[in-house]
This record gives sequence, structure tokens and C-alpha cells, in this order.
Amino acid sequence: MRVLFTTYSEKTHLQPMAPLAWALRTAGHEVRVASQPELVDTITRAGLTAVPVGRDHNLWRAARRFLTPRMASVDPATYRKVRGVKQPPFDIAGEPPENITWSHLKAGYDDIVPSWYKMVNDPMIDDLVGLARDWTPDLVVWEASTYAGAVAAKAVGAAHARLLCNLDMFGVARGHYVRLKAARPPGQREDALQEWLTDRAARHGVGFSEDLAVGRFTLDQQPDSLRMEADLHYVPMRYVPYNGPAVVPPWLRDEPRRPRVCLTLGSTSAERFDGYAVSVQDLLDALSDLDIEVVATLPEREAGKLARVPGNTRIVSFIALHTLAPTCSAIIHHGAFGTATTTALYGVPQLSLPERHDAPFHAEKLTRQGAGIAIDYREATGETVREALLRLLREPVFRERAQALREEMLALPTPNDLVPELERLTEKYRGSDA
Repeated sequence: MRVLFTTYSEKTHLQPMAPLAWALRTAGHEVRVASQPELVDTITRAGLTAVPVGRDHNLWRAARRFLTPRMASVDPATYRKVRGVKQPPFDIAGEPPENITWSHLKAGYDDIVPSWYKMVNDPMIDDLVGLARDWTPDLVVWEASTYAGAVAAKAVGAAHARLLCNLDMFGVARGHYVRLKAARPPGQREDALQEWLTDRAARHGVGFSEDLAVGRFTLDQQPDSLRMEADLHYVPMRYVPYNGPAVVPPWLRDEPRRPRVCLTLGSTSAERFDGYAVSVQDLLDALSDLDIEVVATLPEREAGKLARVPGNTRIVSFIALHTLAPTCSAIIHHGAFGTATTTALYGVPQLSLPERHDAPFHAEKLTRQGAGIAIDYREATGETVREALLRLLREPVFRERAQALREEMLALPTPNDLVPELERLTEKYRGSDA
């Protein structure tokens, strides 16, 4: 069968899709990955066939105007919203239904549709539909905010699925919105997401149905103990780490002589925002007298901000986490999907300093599971991080629970194992409006 993967141009969205694309390709299926031109080189470096569609979005160029120290001081609410720290309507994903209001959800969708969804999807929808009509995929797998993939699939009668690179706060928020909308009086059921998708789908001769918002089914790479679910069809899949070309440096081949601790705060804050939400210098200084080896992954621009590098610290600009994690006794990180899930896969206790998007939800679930500790980024001082790290290193229960989480993840079907199920679901949903 023909399988089309699609995401708007964001490398951290493509990377969790790559292992499944490889699995389908090696099973003999035709696989292509469509995105905006900016992502083409990243796709081909992953060994996949790229198809550029539409034009590049300007999400980050627009956001940068608000992501400055001055804006953080003058208008902290707008700064936090643009940075994604508190992001309605998804901020209610962990709340009980009785705490969720229509007005909050509606205001969130009214804002997020034009400021995010339209901005990244509109430049590629028409061309992506044209590609789908030319190539006629049987299955379209789309990143969960790349609704252009759902429109293209529906236009050609292909089966389609979301692939999550986050906890499913999108699906949960959407489920609550649909529930509350149904209880509203006729004429008071505004729905910014539906209205936008209805218009875009109508351009290509198809009508709206809720699968345009949530897919026919959803591929979820989290284990049961960490998963966030709506009332949707989920297909579990084992997470396989991939974050670009990987090289194992000579120093990593040697067994560490003392406990190794990785400090990694991700690429998005360094590349897209005005820096990290916590002080790297404070953290390194606080750990400087411990008998540990700290490996801090810092892009050159962030490393250049340091006034000093402690003697127990190694600075590297980049290293693929799946090569480093197995050698670590603990990992301190920002809570993003790829970092947290890779850490969990290798059974390493983790200290999460969550700030934005789904990271606070993930950190809360991880803490409840017992494989790590979470400290809100606003409370992540050198002192609090040092204290928490010492607990991770000294209390065996964290390693035991991290190993249990690893076993839970290894029990999920691999991307290769999942191929027959995807073939069955494609046959079920292809050409169907059911």
C-alpha cells in the first residue's frame, strides 16, 4: 500500500514519525513524507523520501516578536502564552470534567486556530491535497496538529491517523469541547476549529466530520501508566528514539568512573525562544562539588553564556540521547516528549523541570509512577535541583520504578510489529465515512 506521512515543518514532529515510516518501508510499502520546503533536508537525512508541499509557515518569525526579555517583563501573560507555558484550551487536559467550562474552551480555540493551526497548515493544504490526488495514498499518517493531512486524506478517500508526539491533550480538550457544545442551545454552538476545517475541506469537495479533528484512529507512543486518553480509538506503539544523525564520541565508549548525570534542556528553547527557562549556570554551580560527571548538552550560543564550567562538567553541543542515556545514573531535563520518553525507555531515573506544552502533564504522571521527580521550572533553583538529584541517586526505589517503566514500554508492539494492524485498519477505513 501507499502511505503518506505529513507534518508541518518542525523537526521535533518529524523525528517521532521516522521509525514507523522505516518499518512500513522495510515491510515493502511505498512511503513518502510531505512537508513544507524547510523540512526537506531533515526528511532526507532520516533516509526517507521527501515531497515538498506549499510554502514555509511563519509561525516562529511571528512568535519571535513576543519572545524577548522586554516582553517577558512588560507583558508576562502574553509572553507565557506565546511561549506555550499556559496554552488554552489544552491547559484543562488534566482537570475533572466538572471544572471545565465552555467559555474557557471556546476562548482557547478562538485564539489557537488563527494563531497556530491556520498559520502552519494553510500554506500547505492545497498543495498537499494535490499531491494526494496525484499519488493516491491508501493511508495518511499526520502529526496531531497538522490538520492538512486529514483534509488531504478525506479528499481522496484514504484512511488516516494521527501520530502523537505528545500526550493527547489535543484529543482530551477536543472531547470536552464537543461534549459541552452539544449541551449548548442551537445557535450558540460556535466552533472555531470546525468552522476552519469545514471551509478548507469544502474547497476540495468534502464535508466536515469529527475525524478531521481527531483522525480515524490515533497512534500513541506512551505506555498505559503515562498515557492521556480521550474517548477515541488508540493504537499503542513502542517508542523508538530518533533525533537525527548520531555519532558516538570516543569518551562515551568508556565506562563512566563515577555516576554520570545528563543535563539537557532541549533545542526548542535555544533555537526558537530567547533561551532556557532556568539558569544553567546556577544548576551547574550547585552540582559542582558532587562526585558525579555532568554531561550538559548546550548549543554554542547557550554555552557561551556561561561564566564558568565546573571541573566535573563536560559541555557538548549535541549528542543523540539514545547513545548517552544508557550510561547515565540520572537525567535532568525540560520534560519534552522526545527527551522524557527516551529517558524512560532506557530505565533511567529522571528529574523533570517542566515549563510548557504537555511537559507539566507528563512530569506529573511520571512522578506518580515513581520513576522520577518533577520541579516546576519556576522553582528549579540550584538548591532544589541538587536536593532532588541526590534523592534520585541515593534512593533505589527510583531506579526500580524506572526499570519497571522501561519494561512496560518494551511490552508495547514495535513499529515493525504494528504493520499488519495498520494494513487491517487501512482496509477498514479506506473510502469509508463511518
